[in-house]
Amino acid sequence: MIGRRVFLRDGAMSVVGLSMVPGFLQRAAFAAAPGSGNGKVLVVVFQRGGADGLNMVVPFGEKSYYDYRPSIALQPPGERQGTALDLDGFFGLHPALQPLLPIYKTGDLGIIHAVGSPDTGNRSHFAAQDIMESAAPGRGAGTGWINRHFTASPDPDATAFRGTGLGTVLPKALRGPAPVVAMGNVETFGMGKGSIYETLYNDESNALLTGASRDMFDAIDLLKEANPAQYTPAAGVRYGGGGNPNAGGGFGGAMMQIAQLIKADIGLEVAFVDVQGWDHHSNEEGTNGKMMQSLRPFGQALAAFYKDLGDKMEDVVVLTMSEFGRTARENGNGGTDHGHANVMFTMGGGVKGGKVFGEWPGLATEQLNEDRDLALTTDFRDVFAELLDRHLGATNLGAVFPRFTPDPARYKGLI
Repeated sequence: MIGRRVFLRDGAMSVVGLSMVPGFLQRAAFAAAPGSGNGKVLVVVFQRGGADGLNMVVPFGEKSYYDYRPSIALQPPGERQGTALDLDGFFGLHPALQPLLPIYKTGDLGIIHAVGSPDTGNRSHFAAQDIMESAAPGRGAGTGWINRHFTASPDPDATAFRGTGLGTVLPKALRGPAPVVAMGNVETFGMGKGSIYETLYNDESNALLTGASRDMFDAIDLLKEANPAQYTPAAGVRYGGGGNPNAGGGFGGAMMQIAQLIKADIGLEVAFVDVQGWDHHSNEEGTNGKMMQSLRPFGQALAAFYKDLGDKMEDVVVLTMSEFGRTARENGNGGTDHGHANVMFTMGGGVKGGKVFGEWPGLATEQLNEDRDLALTTDFRDVFAELLDRHLGATNLGAVFPRFTPDPARYKGLI
């Protein structure tokens, strides 16, 4: 008998819910107007591994930055290739993120620096990721902050796709009692007649779920009506490199699939996607360094997504994050080690961007966290709360954040 969670693993899909499938799939199949309550969408991008925020958004106006990083620091903005791209006379964007600079200049990209978890002593990837996804520093929580938002703000017309994770493993941020979907690939979602799903749900031993089987396929039909296999991005949009720049692989492919879901109007409210490979303990900088290799496709995919959605970006906000930043000082291998505060990006038509938000703590020795890291001045939960409140229209934020009281007075003015 299938109980609280249903994990269907063949590289295509998983559905997670409070009990059995029928309730939310019936709403998904028969809702008259699919979509979240206000039509807004939040796309959460998790850079797993601890991205180096100090080299993503470079404090070139800070002398200590160059003292700490003699071989991996990006030089101040200048005419030569490979220097930081000036943002405001103090901060500069990594040159691999050049596709994002025009979006910043138009005001649709905002940057929050020195942001993260107030839990200062945690340098474990697993524990720090759990904190960010549960939004519960300290004792943690068994559910994710996005799922708690769905539970606290129920939508009777929500479809099964209200919360969608791109990947075959459901991220912690989406886990909890509210129904959500994880899919490895939009095109193979459901797999059609004769699949493992049809076999499972029509098994005589699961007679109570045969009705759910029909509802499952009705929900899948919502997506298939969009004919994702025939999706073509907007003119001139290139999500990735290679012979076919929109072939659908990697982070670019994941962002293209999220664009498909948004354009299909099947009720997506929050999408979550992982980007692996940010644990740069060595060979971080240089023209072929690990940061360049990670940031180039990252920036290209985000810029492609922005261009592909066009006017729809007025209703979409993209939030990027990582579990922690890196040490202020480079190590002996030309890399950096696990640190503390970091940088986040917010991108969308409703973003009041074109600036670097947050109080800059400085990088002088006495200003560092534990004499090694960028200190924190913005709690990441204040960023989450502002986006839930000002973008998605959430009204019960107290139920989303355990042991934390959101306060609009601490909002950064991102939206």
